[in-house]
Amino acid sequence: MTLNLRPSPIAGAWYESNPQTLAESVDGYLHAAQLPEISGKVMAVIAPHAGHIYSGAVAGYAFAAIRHLTPDLVVILSPFHHAAPFELITSKHQAYSTPLGNIEVDRATILDLQLNLNTPITAIANDREHSLEIELPFLQRALQNKFTLLPLMLHTQDAVLTKKLGRALAQTIAKKNALIVASTDLSHFYDQQTANLLDAEMLKRFESFQPESIFDAEETGQGFACGHAAVAAMLWAARDLGGNHVQILKYGTSGDVTGDFSSVVGYGAGVVTQQTAQPIF
Repeated sequence: MTLNLRPSPIAGAWYESNPQTLAESVDGYLHAAQLPEISGKVMAVIAPHAGHIYSGAVAGYAFAAIRHLTPDLVVILSPFHHAAPFELITSKHQAYSTPLGNIEVDRATILDLQLNLNTPITAIANDREHSLEIELPFLQRALQNKFTLLPLMLHTQDAVLTKKLGRALAQTIAKKNALIVASTDLSHFYDQQTANLLDAEMLKRFESFQPESIFDAEETGQGFACGHAAVAAMLWAARDLGGNHVQILKYGTSGDVTGDFSSVVGYGAGVVTQQTAQPIF
């Protein structure tokens, strides 16, 4: 059967277009990640979505944390950076295509999610959104098994709808062997010192496991993340699924790569786990 493929609009620009070069590049980021101890069951990760040359070293930490997993389904929650009259968007294609191969979209699970959510999820063709696709080569190299994809791009920044989405997602995948990826960058175009302060606050909000506080940081200017709604939706879903701990694994900025600290973009990698309390004797 010939799949209706979403062609990549960013291969060769945001990441390598040659399969071997891309695989070697991504493997390099994964192998270079010096992970701290991660305890508990890994349920989700937070990863940046700039071009691999800029945020790949940070993203490597998020995806190195899942190399032991074999999910049947990967949910990616990302922002939608382009103009659109839709709040929630998915792909109209049957599969995403990258230089490393094709990943089939789990259309049935998307339909189940829409039923549980009772809010439209609009399928569009030939989208040019980078923040979801940029994570795919990392997943293709970090996971050794075949998996299907639930791609979901959030154009909404409404906390009520985001919470509703997260809880409906948890209901939809509760009985599935699934992993959730939340795609976000942090502050944009501040000097390095200011970015470090803003990003530290936003990462603190992520670690608090209080999704409402993420929106508060954004609204009050204490921290910024273009995918803050995607992270919040992931946290609401993870909480309903038993998650209870967020651990930030790595932080960096574009300035760490380019040497230009006058105007940087912040990147963070994190992992969400379910930890069980240890008995006290």
